[in-house]
Amino acid sequence: MRIAVPRESLPGERRVALVPDSIKRLVKAGHEVMVEAGAGAEALFADEAYAAAGATITQDPWSEADVVVAVNAPTPDAIGRMREGASLIAFLKPLVDAQTVRTLAARKITAFSMELVPRTTLAQSMDALSSMATVGGYKAVLLAAEHLPKFFPMLTTAAGTVAPAKVLILGAGVAGLQAIATARRLGAMVEAFDQRPATKEQVESLGARFVEVPSEEAAETSGGYAKELSEDYKRKQAELIKKHIAKSDVVITTALIPGRRAPILIPTDMVAGMQPGSVIVDLAAEMGGNCELTEPGQVVQKQGVTIIGLLNLPATMPTHASQMYARNVEKLLGHLSTKEGFKLERDETITKGCLVTHGGEVVNDAVKTALGEVATNA
Repeated sequence: MRIAVPRESLPGERRVALVPDSIKRLVKAGHEVMVEAGAGAEALFADEAYAAAGATITQDPWSEADVVVAVNAPTPDAIGRMREGASLIAFLKPLVDAQTVRTLAARKITAFSMELVPRTTLAQSMDALSSMATVGGYKAVLLAAEHLPKFFPMLTTAAGTVAPAKVLILGAGVAGLQAIATARRLGAMVEAFDQRPATKEQVESLGARFVEVPSEEAAETSGGYAKELSEDYKRKQAELIKKHIAKSDVVITTALIPGRRAPILIPTDMVAGMQPGSVIVDLAAEMGGNCELTEPGQVVQKQGVTIIGLLNLPATMPTHASQMYARNVEKLLGHLSTKEGFKLERDETITKGCLVTHGGEVVNDAVKTALGEVATNA
């Protein structure tokens, strides 16, 4: 099977879909791999390293490949250069990017979306969302420490004792847990809130205090994602968050609902109640933000509070982010294919979960629903 790795075209993107170590294993398994010249340069993987791993360096990897593996969805022009009937693996944002999904279907591309890989034990090694959330949670704390005009750890000095920073993490998924661990390593006092009581043990195991709203409502889907809850729960949640935000130096928000605008957890009045110099890092900025005052892609100051809404934090740590993503892609390729091509078992759980388009049609029920089409069992 001929696998192609293109250079990413999204502005600011520094990751690459496969690294030389992964390519070495794919070549050993009998695949032919083509890498666009310079594809890994910004992640510090040189063309020479790819060639040494057995890849062919090319100027146009799109037209000859059986499968293209990328980080982000290709441009319409790039999709047009793909061979009709070829396959694609990437973060496609299929629940919000209808144009790309329909373009892929029209081109009869068999497209797999990395963010739709099921969160199951069997698919754990393919879970790129979790891999990138790990990077984002770590980097969020570093950004907070950079902008906070205080120390993170407690310091005992000849000039007196400096109290540790108080950090509040909203959302204890993968990004939130990594943020907790990183903030604790830097010496901060950490609290964490999540609407899913099941996360309490994980939060406390990292040395943070768990903050919760007493409730008997089911707070997550069968797939492990947070879901929207009642208005009464939201009211209690807002009251609790307001109380804890007012005494926090740093707040890191991570709350996302797949395919939906991020829920507002920090309205303007809560920002006004924060201490001057406090920092909010909004990891949900790409979906509108958990803070009402977040400006996606920007670092702004509002009412004496620094609000960081930078996008695509994994791209700011491209070497390790690429290594982690490449491993996820490599495992998915191994699950889906033989050296001759894809073994498309559409009723198999992982395949069914992440397959978006095939044979000129949108075949994923969740994506069909997002596009306003009638879902089927296809």
